[in-house]
Amino acid sequence: MDLGQILYELFFDYTLRTVALGSAILGLVSGVLGTFAVLRKQSLLGDAISHAALPGVAIAFLLTGSKEPIVLVLGAVIAGWIGTLFVMLITKHTRIKQDSALGIVLAVFFGFGMLLLSFIQRLPTASKAGLDKFLFGQAATLVEQDVATMATLGGVAVIILLLLWKEFKLLSFDPDFASSLGYSVRFLDILLTTLTVIAIVVGLQTVGVVLMSAMLVSPAAAARQWTQRLDRMVLLAGFFGALVGLLGAVTSSQVAKLPTGPAIVLYMSVIVLLSLLMAPERGLIAQARTRRRQKVQFAAEALTVHLLHHEGTPEEERESALSHMGEHMRWAEDFAQKVARWSVTNGMVTRVNGHLQLTSYGREIARRAMVRT
Repeated sequence: MDLGQILYELFFDYTLRTVALGSAILGLVSGVLGTFAVLRKQSLLGDAISHAALPGVAIAFLLTGSKEPIVLVLGAVIAGWIGTLFVMLITKHTRIKQDSALGIVLAVFFGFGMLLLSFIQRLPTASKAGLDKFLFGQAATLVEQDVATMATLGGVAVIILLLLWKEFKLLSFDPDFASSLGYSVRFLDILLTTLTVIAIVVGLQTVGVVLMSAMLVSPAAAARQWTQRLDRMVLLAGFFGALVGLLGAVTSSQVAKLPTGPAIVLYMSVIVLLSLLMAPERGLIAQARTRRRQKVQFAAEALTVHLLHHEGTPEEERESALSHMGEHMRWAEDFAQKVARWSVTNGMVTRVNGHLQLTSYGREIARRAMVRT
């Protein structure tokens, strides 16, 4: 199918439009709020909350008998928030660290949720329940009412984040300083965690409990590779999340039996991998280039020290010969030639009749290096 047909269906096909819009909203909200979870080193929090939300969905159905999205999502929010509260209480009043507390809450709540789902399946209304879609996600079942719920909850969370941008920024980078300024760090922590809970439950129906943590962490992790500014990181994370949500929805509509949730996560994995490799400063390729450049730069400084040490001595002619520089410095011949070229290019030495001679700038570099050592 050509691009024109895909775009036509994206705008005029009800199912594809609804799923794509819901997935994009999920990616946008989880990317924006996940940024703060990543910066606060709470990546596992998303996994714990998403699993903790499952019993909330089941209890909401048992109490109301309703499958309305707002009812089930509200149950998920309450259960996720209670799970988060348990984590805070465990870390505050016991010697258990946060990662262990998150693991405990994740296992207990998820096990309880699975027990409730098994119980519901035995009820006369089991065929009408359809709650298993919250476990693995089933984006194809999204309707306009689901998308409206996601947009409302996600929009409220993002608006609160923007209104308290300065406070959340302080909380993420320097909570002690925020406390010294008179801010209630505890309140801000609970509020930001609550917003994270909302971001997670918004996506449960689309990607499910199992994959939701990836949607919270991956966009922020990818964005972190490209910038060191918080505002740009948030924008990039939101863009990456919305993009993969859209791509996953379109791809699943074109490939038979391909679920939307896993497709979204796979696209996000590709973006994370490309970011890890190709980001201009933090990427692995850029870091490898930086290490090679630093290796040559350090060798060039060592060369200037060597030349300065023998400058004006009887050994100067022999020690400055380019043809024997690799032997003198214990370098491979090709590396010695590379260092010599780099030193000449950067004005540290000059070539004269097959010998290297220091420039005034090279002597200054050598003296600085000797002082450092």
